[in-house]
Amino acid sequence: MSPDVTPPAVPFPPGEVLARVVRGPLVESVHLGHVVVVGPDGGVAFALGDPGVVVWPRSSLKPLQAVAMLRAGLEVDDDGLALACASHNGEPRHLDVVRRVLASAGLGEEDLQNTPDLPLDPAASSAWRAAGGEASSLTQNCSGKHAAMLVTCALAGWPTSGYLAPEHPLQRAVRAGVEELVGEAVEHVTVDGCGAPLLSTTLLGLAHGFARLALAAQDAPSSAEGRVAAAVRTRPGLVGGTGRDVTAFCEAVPGLVAKDGAEGVYAAALPDGTALALKLADGGGRGRAAVMAAALEVALQVSAVHAHRPVDDDVVAAVRAVGRTPVLGHGAPVGEVVTGWSGSWAADAEVAGAGVAGGPQGAGGER
Repeated sequence: MSPDVTPPAVPFPPGEVLARVVRGPLVESVHLGHVVVVGPDGGVAFALGDPGVVVWPRSSLKPLQAVAMLRAGLEVDDDGLALACASHNGEPRHLDVVRRVLASAGLGEEDLQNTPDLPLDPAASSAWRAAGGEASSLTQNCSGKHAAMLVTCALAGWPTSGYLAPEHPLQRAVRAGVEELVGEAVEHVTVDGCGAPLLSTTLLGLAHGFARLALAAQDAPSSAEGRVAAAVRTRPGLVGGTGRDVTAFCEAVPGLVAKDGAEGVYAAALPDGTALALKLADGGGRGRAAVMAAALEVALQVSAVHAHRPVDDDVVAAVRAVGRTPVLGHGAPVGEVVTGWSGSWAADAEVAGAGVAGGPQGAGGER
């Protein structure tokens, strides 16, 4: 560890086994972490690991930050709002919206202060470089959020210079908005990969924040929360892009509000307020889609139990297809990333009265 990095006071708890990487007949690796699913009543319905673990939510926080910006005066159409929530691929459709959002307030690409990078999408990156493009703030995946931050500043009469500083009026408003939505105080602040302040949350708080978005879309569609939920639901291709699992999950589940985050984070909510949040302890992306699919299957079961209806098997099949992560050998599948705990919730719920199942709070952890 370099001498200018302070070791954490409390090591991150590894949690429980969320997924196994199976190659041939052997388990090659395991992914540990934490998952929480809350029901429509806000109570914990399922947990593996610690729902109260404090994490850096990374880009999964963007929809909540977008709510705070709308409350602070941001005026943007639904395409621009979806980009404010996005970790986009850098495809032409994404860059066009970012440019348009900036131009709406008389701003340009030169005003963006996020970290320059090439497009996330390999095809878009190749095309950008072939046209003579280099790493830029425009093509970096957080440029939609930064464009929205700049426009919020312009409309609120705040300086656009220095908008990334934690003490800037914009960032103070964002922090207050996030704290209100997750229902807890921000314990820690650092710098995200794009340069913006990064606010810590618990997984449980993050799930509650997403539940707020989903419920508002039904109860108060014109509210800031309702508008953000609608933008994510109706424009998943702008939130992620071609080949992205966050886009595919939103397309697979009607009314889903979901957002991926770096270092193994995901958060999502169904229309009735059933919501989930997860964090892989190793921070790797390999197991994230498989674990998200399993957690989302549990959330669908929880929602169905509360509504006294059967689970839609077609939706579950679509979710599983998105989460399927093959393990390759010489370019061909020789295994898969498997979870194995998502199908247990319904049986546990019958015993527990649809209360908490799984993990240290319930009937015993990994199955």
